[in-house]
Amino acid sequence: MKQNFNILWAECQQILRDNLSQSAYQTWFAPVCALQYDNNVLVLQVKSQFIVEYIEENYLDLLSRVLRKVFGPSIQLEYRIMLAGSSIDVPSEPLREPVSGTRREVYTPAQESQNTWDSQLNEQYTFDNFIKGEPNKLARAAAIEIAKNPGKTIFNPLFLFGGSGVGKTHLAYAIGNEVCRLNPNARVLYVAANTFKLQFQDAVSRNQVPDFLMFYQSVDVLIVDDIQYFAELKGTQDTFFQIFNYLQQSHKQLILTSDRSPMELHGIQDRLLSRFKWGLAAEITRPDYPLRRDILQYHIKRDGIKLDENIVEYIASNVSENVRDLEGVLASLLAYSTLTDSSIDMALAEKVVGRLVQLHPKTYLSSDIVSAVCQCLKISETVITARTRQREAVKARNIVMYLVKKYTDSSLSEIGKCVHRDHATVAHSLSTMEAQLTYDAVLRQEVATVERHLGR
Repeated sequence: MKQNFNILWAECQQILRDNLSQSAYQTWFAPVCALQYDNNVLVLQVKSQFIVEYIEENYLDLLSRVLRKVFGPSIQLEYRIMLAGSSIDVPSEPLREPVSGTRREVYTPAQESQNTWDSQLNEQYTFDNFIKGEPNKLARAAAIEIAKNPGKTIFNPLFLFGGSGVGKTHLAYAIGNEVCRLNPNARVLYVAANTFKLQFQDAVSRNQVPDFLMFYQSVDVLIVDDIQYFAELKGTQDTFFQIFNYLQQSHKQLILTSDRSPMELHGIQDRLLSRFKWGLAAEITRPDYPLRRDILQYHIKRDGIKLDENIVEYIASNVSENVRDLEGVLASLLAYSTLTDSSIDMALAEKVVGRLVQLHPKTYLSSDIVSAVCQCLKISETVITARTRQREAVKARNIVMYLVKKYTDSSLSEIGKCVHRDHATVAHSLSTMEAQLTYDAVLRQEVATVERHLGR
């Protein structure tokens, strides 16, 4: 195997590429090289101590699972940092046991009696670093109540759903970690749906299904991630149905995540779908601008990054799909800055965002702009169309017309319809706004606030 360690490391890199975002893989693992493999010790060459620390803090579980899968369970890991033509050996933490993403063996009570209970939780995900915002307000509030009293609230099961990277898994982990903190004896278990499927298949092949059921029925809090992967798996669904019923009747807590709501799940038995709706189905939507900004500020403060306000606003305005993209952009900025020993300026931010995020021109409806203006200026939408000449009403109406003209293809008559004015009034208002924006700094700031709210 010594002669083939570079081939094996290339296989590891491919698995890492498949399990990480493109930005995360390119930043942290693409530059890493395998230098040596001897006596089950793999030596990886990295460019800086910072990269070693970042990988250890954020990706050690994944790296551990991948190395054990490819090199075998006895693999040991060391790093070598290249500095000015020389190298420094850095000892690694001992590789932890593989977590649920790749584990194939079936858990049984007999195994559990011989080992310390392993919740399979990622301890870095907590309520403290789950930033609260309007898109996750309901889900987070329910999660906190569950963590205080698992299995005893009306939120059982808790069904978290939403797009990729919005924080479902983070929140599920946070519940499990908080339960463990409040009650160290609680039997909390996190399992990915695909892993559950593989474990069940192994149990069937080994005639160990009763042990498999007994183990899962002994859990106090069961977290199943990406439940949509149970689709069309009749045997897996039948078995999970039994586990669900037993835990529910025993007042144990179930937490499920999915990329879609129960009503949109296809290939799942009706009897399971009906049970998914028993508790609370809470959607976590894409982060809005205020939440994106708060997330950036949290990471900036935590990691000691120095960023000008205009750079923060640029990232928050343009990286809008999910939290994972925000974190990837910040990590890449920090990596570029560290490796090149340079400050983070707007040019670098635009370069990184342009490479890691697909920037699409945004399209808006007139109603979106009216709503944004009213929210930012804290006025009622009825004021926009009212026959009043009050100063605040006129200003709001003018901003609406200006932004509808700027961001839509509406004609003057069409713009007039959304504010109940004729095209001549619209033309006059647009001319007035363009003049005022050249000298009125307060008005420019108010327009900029609305544009940020729109994600510009």
